[in-house]
Amino acid sequence: MNQDPTPDQVPQTQPPQSGTGTTTPHTVKVAVPNVKPYATYIILGVTIFVYLLQLAGPNLLKTDIVALGVKNDTFIRAGELWRLITPVFLHASNLHIAFNMYALFIFGRGLEARYGHGRFLLLYFLSGYAGNVMSFLLSVNTSLGASTAIFGLIAAEGVFIIQNRKLLGARGNRSLMNLLYIAGVNLLIGFTTPRVDNWGHIGGMLGGFIFAWFGGPRWKLDGFYPSVKLIDERESQGALAGTVSVLLFFIPLTALGWFWVLGQ
Repeated sequence: MNQDPTPDQVPQTQPPQSGTGTTTPHTVKVAVPNVKPYATYIILGVTIFVYLLQLAGPNLLKTDIVALGVKNDTFIRAGELWRLITPVFLHASNLHIAFNMYALFIFGRGLEARYGHGRFLLLYFLSGYAGNVMSFLLSVNTSLGASTAIFGLIAAEGVFIIQNRKLLGARGNRSLMNLLYIAGVNLLIGFTTPRVDNWGHIGGMLGGFIFAWFGGPRWKLDGFYPSVKLIDERESQGALAGTVSVLLFFIPLTALGWFWVLGQ
């Protein structure tokens, strides 16, 4: 999905004309948030830089950063909790990082414009955390990659469309169907392709969904024709509400992973 489902024209009613008692519908242009996606570009740059360090290898760095940061259940249970976040910066191949960074570029810019820099960063990394928690709980395999966070962005995009469907109209419905198709195809590929951590994808999607549902932008029109503007009802408390919601759900699952070991 290459275009953001943001409204540029919405119906607005003009006040009744004197003596008629009726209203005349009008279509007015409403400005949408215009936030430069600096956080998206920073994540892109840092992730690509880390991958270049991976290519440099342990001979140059004197350490293996993949071994230090990959999701590994045994080391997580030993207290290396950073492994629930650091896998989002690590990738297994050129194709792996290319696909994930392309998806980040496509979805991240529009979401950051609506969420703002800080709330978008929370969405991205909490989705990555949620995906790695689900993998920690339900998969014994090591894993790495930003796809846990990317699936969270896809879920957040869907929630945005659902919660703002009155403003987005028919274009939002088309975008939502396209989004469901993208998510479904990628999950199907994950279930049918060896060595793909689909539990991480599902966890990331669930984390992004929860964050967006409780803390994502909920737009409404403010003012009267012809002076109408678009405001986010959750702008002030969205980051806190989304963060608390995700942590309340996934911290107990993280703790459960210490006591319930898959296959034992």
